[in-house]
Amino acid sequence: MSSDPNIDGVLIQWGERLFYPSNRIVKSNMPRLRTPQQRAAMIRTRIEDTVRRAPQVMVKVTGGGRGMAAIAAHFRYISQNGRLDIEDDRGAIERGKDALHGIERQWQFGGAYIGQEGQRREAFNIMLSMPRGTAAVTLQKAAREFAKIEFPDHRYMMVLHTHQANPHVHLSVKAESKRGKRLNPRKADLHRWRETFAEQLRERGVEAEATRQATRGEIRSRTNLWQINAKREGRLHTSQPQNRAGKAAMGNRKEALNAWIQIARALEGSNVGADRELAKQIVGFLRSTPVMQLAKPSPQQAQRPGIEQDRNSRQRQLPIVERSRPGPDWER
Repeated sequence: MSSDPNIDGVLIQWGERLFYPSNRIVKSNMPRLRTPQQRAAMIRTRIEDTVRRAPQVMVKVTGGGRGMAAIAAHFRYISQNGRLDIEDDRGAIERGKDALHGIERQWQFGGAYIGQEGQRREAFNIMLSMPRGTAAVTLQKAAREFAKIEFPDHRYMMVLHTHQANPHVHLSVKAESKRGKRLNPRKADLHRWRETFAEQLRERGVEAEATRQATRGEIRSRTNLWQINAKREGRLHTSQPQNRAGKAAMGNRKEALNAWIQIARALEGSNVGADRELAKQIVGFLRSTPVMQLAKPSPQQAQRPGIEQDRNSRQRQLPIVERSRPGPDWER
């Protein structure tokens, strides 16, 4: 690891833009690192994990009940009608139909009353998972701490599922807190939830990351739950583009690529071999990302006169060491 404070400064300045962009910063319950050296070391670790493609955590809002009837139905589904262990916000673990009915009554009558039917969302259903290979017990512990950190004033219940290819935790959170404040998660909150869950997994020895698509150089469009359900029921009449091509998405990709370039340039100029090696790994990572593949011509385009020369020109522009050359024209 480099001890150069200039490189640490670059890692903090551009690494925080990569992993903690300003439009995603929200009030966090996680303690902030105090020294520049600690912040730089954390950023370096995240860079190393990203370029070697550490597994990405998944924290997904899968829906939510608008009345107690819908909430109770979800409870029965995730607990397999009481056959699986149910853990609540007090840390109590119960099983059985009686325990399930008791939790339902607590949700309905404890605090803000929830009617059988309703017009507004009274619960949020969240799924937390990792790719297969993660120990179920470790995942459960990380999910338990995640819920304590993110929903300290809310009633919630969770159930671990191990019967599918990868273990995952279903977490249901009551929308209104014990203090009367309603949960209304935005994109920034979802990003923070992923960060919190990944941090809890890392503390338990599990390699986990929570980077944005722009940071990973990905371009996939997200499929919403309503689209999945509509397609299954034959009600989806419009197709969704596979790749995100909007102005905001393109802007995020451009900013992320610029941050990667600034970091790699600084590391490449270091007198420490490990820094220079990491710079090479960043270049290799960038070359393999879908964003960079977007700059390559299709097979049909490659047959046109002059396209091979243009492709080679774009590829020569990628290495960080060639500082005097401008970036690819799609990056501008």
